[in-house]
Amino acid sequence: MTRQDAILEKPELSQAGAADVLAQRVSPATVIRRDEPLAKHTTLRVGGPAQVYVEPASEPDLAAVLASCQERGWRFFVLGRGSNLLVKDGGFPGVVICLAHAHFSRIEVAGERLNCGAGGKLKAVAVEAKRNSLAGLEFLEGIPGSVGGALRMNAGAMGCAMLDVVESVRLMSFDGEVQERPARELAATYRNCQTLRTHLALGAVLRGQPGSREIIEQRMNEYSRKRWTSQPAAPSAGCIFKNPPAIPAGKLIDELGLKGTRVGGAVVSAEHGNFIVNSGAATARDILDLIEIVRQRVRATCGIELETEVEIVGE
Repeated sequence: MTRQDAILEKPELSQAGAADVLAQRVSPATVIRRDEPLAKHTTLRVGGPAQVYVEPASEPDLAAVLASCQERGWRFFVLGRGSNLLVKDGGFPGVVICLAHAHFSRIEVAGERLNCGAGGKLKAVAVEAKRNSLAGLEFLEGIPGSVGGALRMNAGAMGCAMLDVVESVRLMSFDGEVQERPARELAATYRNCQTLRTHLALGAVLRGQPGSREIIEQRMNEYSRKRWTSQPAAPSAGCIFKNPPAIPAGKLIDELGLKGTRVGGAVVSAEHGNFIVNSGAATARDILDLIEIVRQRVRATCGIELETEVEIVGE
């Protein structure tokens, strides 16, 4: 399985039928929408609709949604803030679960620890750590994602990675079982946490170190300046490719003269070669075709097989 994505055994999934089934099994506070445009939920601003979109209001509601998907063979995936995601133009033929409800977005400080829900924004985590004079989490400020998404991708920036600052993670299996796991027990590699391909992150305990609030703020401002002078402001999904061992993907693409390469409304960024931006009218097909052009050029010229870092879902 890829992402938090189950096999679609019954492709005849009906929007109305699925929405009605889910509404009967969850509390009224859970949001359920049919034919929800996913372009507005991703930073690339492309992609078709979800057949059914759900924002569970609690862990029992989330477990009920997962149980319905498992029992009926409905395909599903969990959407964070859409910052590392490309949804195809046909949309997603199943149930999209988003932990955007306030229940999953809490950020609470207890001493040197931050108890964060999976839906909490990384920027909000960094700001709350600064407010409480906790250092070591400044790198999260510029990652446009959620805690859950960052855990699943082991997201990183400025030489730091998410799981480096996590003590424990609260998980739910696809069968609805909840458990707490130390971060060291998670199967994590570069830009991937294999454990979270068979479980959903509900939240995590992050740990900072006492520090000067002024120095923490200076470091956050420095990181922000570095990011905005080296990365595009146009809609993107962040880095498209994982860095191969020998050379950063962005540098490789730059050296091959691929910056500015365009397919429709999709363009390889002039600021950073590992970003593909939506110039305003891009489709997911444009972006996928451009990804393949870059991969073929790199393969033919350098013998390097670029692996996508961005997650691709839908049809």
